[in-house]
Amino acid sequence: MTALNRSTRRRLLQLRQVPSIWEGDRRVLAPDTALSRESSTRGQGECIIWVDGSEGVVRAMDVVTEDTGPEAIVRTLLQAMEYPHSAALPARPQKIIVCNREIQFFLRGALQDLDIPVDYVPQLPLIDEIFRGLQSGAQGRPPELPASLILPMMSATRDIWLDAPWELLDEEKIIAIEMNYEDVGTLYVSVLGMLGMEYGLLMYRSLDSLKTFRERVLSADNSPDVLERAFLEQDCLFVTFDEDDSDFEETFEDDRPLEPSAIEEFQDQMGVRPSFGNLHPLEGMRPLLYEEEASAVLVALQAFHRFFSQHAKKIEQDGFLEISSRYRIADPHNPSQKISIKVSSLPALADELAAMVITSDLHPEDGNDLPVLRNDLIPNDVFYSLGAMPWETLELLRTSVKFYQEPEGQVAKNADGFPVVLIQTSRPKAAELVEGIKAAGGIKGIGFNAGEDPISEEHYDLGILQANNGDLHLFGEFDENDPIHIQARKNGISAVKRQKATVG
Repeated sequence: MTALNRSTRRRLLQLRQVPSIWEGDRRVLAPDTALSRESSTRGQGECIIWVDGSEGVVRAMDVVTEDTGPEAIVRTLLQAMEYPHSAALPARPQKIIVCNREIQFFLRGALQDLDIPVDYVPQLPLIDEIFRGLQSGAQGRPPELPASLILPMMSATRDIWLDAPWELLDEEKIIAIEMNYEDVGTLYVSVLGMLGMEYGLLMYRSLDSLKTFRERVLSADNSPDVLERAFLEQDCLFVTFDEDDSDFEETFEDDRPLEPSAIEEFQDQMGVRPSFGNLHPLEGMRPLLYEEEASAVLVALQAFHRFFSQHAKKIEQDGFLEISSRYRIADPHNPSQKISIKVSSLPALADELAAMVITSDLHPEDGNDLPVLRNDLIPNDVFYSLGAMPWETLELLRTSVKFYQEPEGQVAKNADGFPVVLIQTSRPKAAELVEGIKAAGGIKGIGFNAGEDPISEEHYDLGILQANNGDLHLFGEFDENDPIHIQARKNGISAVKRQKATVG
């Protein structure tokens, strides 16, 4: 048996010994108990608790897995002595009582020379009452979704995940869903995920809430307190997709039962876990939807899916233009009745939200703010590469294309070709890209910067275009260990250096 070292025993003996009897125990937690999610996924959760029976207060509590050794109950006891949870002062008990013989024998050996007797009693009424409260609290907690809507909600979220609207729509491209159903007028949907950080839909109940949130975030100057306050003051419903279930568990501190088979089947098939909730200035974040909210979200998801399926190609080819369609969606409470839903794109609002970002970039509150790397210039699904263009081809292009940018200085032709970033895409997307470059005043420079995917932890070389108006635009991500990219970048840099040397 491992004993306390001498320095620890001396430190504990210096604590005053109070005339109190402490109760301690280790018990299995039911799966739907709030504390059970704090345990590892390796096994069922067990709770260790130490209570001052004389004062009626919990001095320490910890959650461990069932395969954790008996040393854990000693660790929690030392915490109860030196750093109690409650307002009680550090102290040693006059006596300890437990209702488990194995725990009694282990504690007697571990606590020798501390002048704390450990006795066995058949029952611990105070701890029994505490655990009954924990279990009843979990049983009275509402589920994340109403039982009758779990399966249709899983089907609707599966459609959204497969649609992957974040590949075409960024957070500024808002879709309005006019419902007039379940006390919901219009939901303004903002799509998360184009930057690959978090996927989902935020469904704002009003435009004021959407605009106010963006204004506060842009002016927050990266202050955690301001960002948290802005986040909690949103008025919206949300559906998000979490790639790692542990992230979901850390986000929501209390467990809420959800149909296990439906969630597990979805997660096994899609590789993500859908989560649902509500944000409101007076409620904060609530990780569950009640009956009326869940019904409204279900109808909104079904309408959004039909709109996106119908118009995705148009959005991809023509950009975010004004589009509107009507759909008849079955009422979740009465499938024989249909609800008329109007879904519309809001390009004018998208321009307004984009202008907020530009204004914020031009007038930062702190001159030391890091530059913003934009991702809205280069169209989606383009092919890009680094290389060199023969001088003859370059001269031919300059005489035949509608737009090209004059070089600011003399260009020496001593290299094998002109270093280029080649972007291949459709004609409509290419025209949109050219207009974007013209609006930014042309390209000032091309560079690279190290980047990392926080989810996969893969490292990239980020290709960046700097416009003459100061904006930085991402044009591509290259595997930093790709030998083809390494050689192409090396050749391009060498060619530029040779030109500078010749001109200089």
